Amino acid sequence: MGKLGYLFLLFGAISIQDCTECLEENLALRGHATQSSIYYHRPAEKAIDGVRKAPGSATSCSMTEDEISPWWRLDLLDIYLVRTVVITNRADCCPEQINGAEIRIGNSLENNGNNNPRCAIIPTIEAGNSATFSCVMEGRYVNVFIPGRQTCLTLCEVEVYKTARVQISSTAAFVVLVKHAAPKIGVLVTKLSAQEIGTNSINRFC
Repeated sequence: MGKLGYLFLLFGAISIQDCTECLEENLALRGHATQSSIYYHRPAEKAIDGVRKAPGSATSCSMTEDEISPWWRLDLLDIYLVRTVVITNRADCCPEQINGAEIRIGNSLENNGNNNPRCAIIPTIEAGNSATFSCVMEGRYVNVFIPGRQTCLTLCEVEVYKTARVQISSTAAFVVLVKHAAPKIGVLVTKLSAQEIGTNSINRFC
């Protein structure tokens, strides 16, 4: 058969820890919200009440007065690596009011948090629909801000999801070295236990 040279086979026993951390939790539900003004019993907290759809005249939505550069801010109460932000628009009327709104995420309260880095500009969201924006940005504050335009800012729901870590560990490995193939095959098998090779931990994001 001739020489095969050196053949290395690596067998890994990989265990993935229970991914309870990866279950998506809407961080907004445990945060605190505020906004630039309040229109008729529609405070900022209405946007983090867990109710996406607002029947009637946006009764489950937050709403500011008709003003220049309205804003809404969520305090997550801690610093997170934010993965996505989901915005649900009002269903009753005026869906265009959200057009051009900016999502900003960061740790500063300068200009009410509206100077934090920008995640996205909302082009449009159809009436009653939800839109998801990918951010992967670190911050405590999440703002929705309409700069330089006079309008009402209405948010029927704002959801914030973080990037969670899951650990993958290599618990055992076997290396098989086949040195020659004929006629007598010498096989050297080295078993490496988890204790001998240590545990190789790899962090990845869910």
